[in-house]
Amino acid sequence: MIVDVSKKILIVGLGLLGGSYAKALKRFGFHMSAITLDQESIDYALREGMIDEGSTELNERIIGEADLVIFALYPHVFVEWIKKNQHLLKSGALITDVTGVKGSIVYEIQNMLRPDLEFIAAHPMAGREVSGVENSTEKMFFGANYIVTPTDKNTPEAIQTCMELGRLLGFSNVTTLSPKEHDEMIGFLSQLTHCIAITLMTCNDKENMEKFTGDSFRDLTRIARINDLMWSELFVANKTALLEQMNLFMNKFNELKEMLEREDIDEMRKMMRHSTKRRALFDKK
Repeated sequence: MIVDVSKKILIVGLGLLGGSYAKALKRFGFHMSAITLDQESIDYALREGMIDEGSTELNERIIGEADLVIFALYPHVFVEWIKKNQHLLKSGALITDVTGVKGSIVYEIQNMLRPDLEFIAAHPMAGREVSGVENSTEKMFFGANYIVTPTDKNTPEAIQTCMELGRLLGFSNVTTLSPKEHDEMIGFLSQLTHCIAITLMTCNDKENMEKFTGDSFRDLTRIARINDLMWSELFVANKTALLEQMNLFMNKFNELKEMLEREDIDEMRKMMRHSTKRRALFDKK
């Protein structure tokens, strides 16, 4: 479906990610519309040519004409929107999302969805430390990963469409995982890293440290500038998987601490060499 530029795409939630989707997809000539709470966001997107039309209201025509609907909302808001407003979507519409957790919402939404609609979940592994549509850029998708999380309720056509959407957006690597596999992986690669950054920024409150730091500390804590409302919700929604990853980290950190206590240089160097080898695999090609 997505290759047909005559299809209409609606973005619900025109923030950083929603705006970046709009910018990327508009380049292909799709008719882009948006529903969001802030009129200034709509006005900005219209001025920049990112969307063709938009509204801060539940515009029944705009919603009812959309062939593909991309939800860029907090998880609980997404679920509530579907509960209350799915009747506005046209028969045959395909729904996808950008939500950072899957197990806690995918099955709930699929189970409540009308039989003539389909939800295929996805997670763009990209972001910035700023928010708002005015900071949107499709460039953050280049070299990044895009994960589709199908279930047995999804059709092969919807899965293919969602994967093609990721490629059109500019992601370098488009893959599939089950919702459970996704949440386990994201607990380590994203949520744990944010936990570490938060902890580093709050474990030592000595004044004026910013005057003496080097790039290593700035690089390691870049993501500590965090949206507390969104990330606290994501942490709780993925509580079990995240706690498992936090335990793994603390166990390994304690191993390093014990090596230092006994001045076991050989074991520390062995761990460092393993770290260096592993880190090379994560460099963007």
